[in-house]
Order: sequence, then C-alpha cells, then structure tokens
Amino acid sequence: MNSVLINGITMTYDDTGGGSDSAGSVLLLVHGHPFDRTMWRPQQGAAPGHRVVTPDLRGYGGTQVVPGLTPLSTFAADLAGLLDHLGVRRAVLCGLSMGGQIVLEFHRLFPDRVAGLVLADTFAQGETEQGRKERNDRADRLLRDGMSGYAHEVLDSMVSPATVADRPEVAAHVLGMMLAAPPEGAAAALRGRAERPDYTATLPTVAVPTLVVVGSDDVFTPVADAVFLHDRIPGSRLAVIEGAGHLPNLERPAAFNDALAGLLATVRESARDGADMTES
Repeated sequence: MNSVLINGITMTYDDTGGGSDSAGSVLLLVHGHPFDRTMWRPQQGAAPGHRVVTPDLRGYGGTQVVPGLTPLSTFAADLAGLLDHLGVRRAVLCGLSMGGQIVLEFHRLFPDRVAGLVLADTFAQGETEQGRKERNDRADRLLRDGMSGYAHEVLDSMVSPATVADRPEVAAHVLGMMLAAPPEGAAAALRGRAERPDYTATLPTVAVPTLVVVGSDDVFTPVADAVFLHDRIPGSRLAVIEGAGHLPNLERPAAFNDALAGLLATVRESARDGADMTES
C-alpha cells in the first residue's frame, strides 16, 4: 500500500503490474460505496502488461475522511491528482456503482485523460427528489447508528443469492468492507450523490472504447440501466455477467476479467492505430 497527499488529504492506493505508461497501458480501478480498494483484488493481476492503480476514495479505506458532503467532482479531482502524482497522462478508467458515476464525472471534466471506459453496475441518470431524500436520510442514519445495521440489511442485495450460497467467502469480504467503512465518509459520499447531475446528454460524446458490464441479478442497477448506457454510448460493448448481483467483479471474476481484457485489447488497438496514423 502507498500513500500520498492529494488535494489536501492523505490518499492510500495500490500500484501494481508492469508495462509502459503509454495511453491505454494504465488501468485505474474506482471502487463503489461503501467499499474500498480491496474490492478489486481479483482484477489487480488480471491485466498483464498493464499498470493497475487502485485507490481508496476520499472517506473510505485508508484514505482520509472529510465529513460533510463530497460531490462526484471532488472524487474525480482526487483521481486526476493521483494520476498527476504518478506521472500518468491518460488511463483506462473502470468504475463500479458509485465508482461508475465518478468515472462519468471524470470523463466530463477531463475527457482528454480518458483512454477507455468500463462502466460496471452503474447508471447515468440524475437523482430524483425522492432519491435525494432517501440518500440524505441514509446519511443521517449512518452518522447516528453506524454501518452495522445498514451493512447487514443490504448484503443480500449487494451479492446474488447464488453467490451467498456458492461463495460465502465473497459475501464475507463484502460485508467486511461495509462494516469497516467510516460512517462520516460514507455519509459525505451519499450527500454528494444526492446532488449528482444527469450524465445522459454526455453519453453520445464518449469517443473512446467503452465496456458496459452488469450482473444479471443486480437489483440496485438492473440490466435495463446498463442497456440505457450501451444504447447511448457509440460503439460500446455490453456484457451481462450471469449469476452475479451488484458486484460481478467479485462474484464472477473470471467472466468479468474476460470482458475487461477485451476492452483493454481494444484500447491498445486504438492507440496503435492512432500512432500509425500520426506517423503516416
């Protein structure tokens, strides 16, 4: 684990793998709520030839907690600052759930720094009035009661029943991450997501290779949300991971990693084609 001062906070991250730092060779993995960088363990060794950067977001894992409200733009700026520190100009960004929304915000703010996108179990639409109230109420609850009650309530929705039965160690890992999440950090993220913008209009502007992936049994962001993204992002690929819930990268890592490998190969081909055109 590494740590660095970014935008006034101490951020922890893993930096693994080899390869050059050319466009498309760096993969930045962005975790969801209320998790930490360990949710990407099955992916850290699944991208040969790529440098894989896996941070704890502000308020989660080992990264500093800043109480209050953390907008998606702040998370995106932290990621840009981390890439600056690492000397990485462009990267493939992979985000799941809240991480996917952070990736969409990063693309909105820094499109020239994105070599490819993976949008996993996430959605682009803005928050509704009812959703805003529910997120703020949940933030209040986490600050008042801590993470335990919430974590146990949502576990069966985070992972599919098949995963709970067949891979109890995955369910235990997911529960452990949720229980360890700092309530102040999780609440600040919830309040920020309550104010998130609608990214629908930006989807047709995505001009990099994009993979949309979703668990077939995801109840938080169902397949219809993934189809919405896929239909609006030009040339995107859609992968539905059978037997997985909201966390297909943990529940069915082989299938998730196969889809990810296909996207990374496409990014590298695009980078080579661009270099060839420049040389000619």
